[in-house]
Amino acid sequence: MTDTRLADLAAAAAEISVAAGRAILDVYRMDFEVTHKADESPLTQADLASHRLIRDALARLAPDIPLLSEESADIDYGVRAGWPEYWLVDPLDGTKEFVNRNGEFTVNIALIRAHDPILGVVHVPVTGVTYIGLVGTAATRQAAGGEHEPIHVRVPSADPVRVVGSRSHANPRLRQYLEPLGDYQMVSMGSSLKFCLLAEGKADFYPRLGPTSEWDTAAAHAVVLAAGGQIVTLDNRPLQYNLKPSLLNPEFLVFGDPERDWQALFRTRDD
Repeated sequence: MTDTRLADLAAAAAEISVAAGRAILDVYRMDFEVTHKADESPLTQADLASHRLIRDALARLAPDIPLLSEESADIDYGVRAGWPEYWLVDPLDGTKEFVNRNGEFTVNIALIRAHDPILGVVHVPVTGVTYIGLVGTAATRQAAGGEHEPIHVRVPSADPVRVVGSRSHANPRLRQYLEPLGDYQMVSMGSSLKFCLLAEGKADFYPRLGPTSEWDTAAAHAVVLAAGGQIVTLDNRPLQYNLKPSLLNPEFLVFGDPERDWQALFRTRDD
């Protein structure tokens, strides 16, 4: 795939994410029903409306590229293991935040090639902000109707370090691991916005010790990489995709400043 085609796909995916965001807001503004999946995670009309819009639009855009979405994840690993590249989509990341009406939810569209994200779009329906990452090229932030502004991780990290954590999945283990940081600042945020804060230099470190699925992270992963950051597992391996039947991610660390030994925090204590 040429760089020009990849840029074109990114621009088109961004437009699709904005359209999906409008469909989500149509539901957000009215009374809506919340059901639950087998794993007890919430599901709304907005999740399904966004999924259908993105699925159909991506099929028109690139009929040669298969799709894996949170709302259509029952594709056998024997099939998807043979995909050289594919779209990985979370049509509404942060459904709990959506239900709580705090605005901290996103539309996530990623393109994965050979287990790594190469393109990612994260759209925030409530604010209209769109983050785009082309790995190896650049990351941008675009306000609603505005220009694309380049973003980059903060290097060196701030003092005190600004740590971002999940609003809906607080983890008591995390506090003990972070003690060696000293007087750090903690910011709680929902959905992929945690990654985006780091990508635009407003946070330094996001350790994720709780469960996530591959569609939760892929788009924002691309944005972080394109902005100069890294995402690694606790044993310091790059976070990758579509390597196994399970779609659950291992625990991981997101950071901008490569000169700090972030993994050392997790080597000093047993669980």
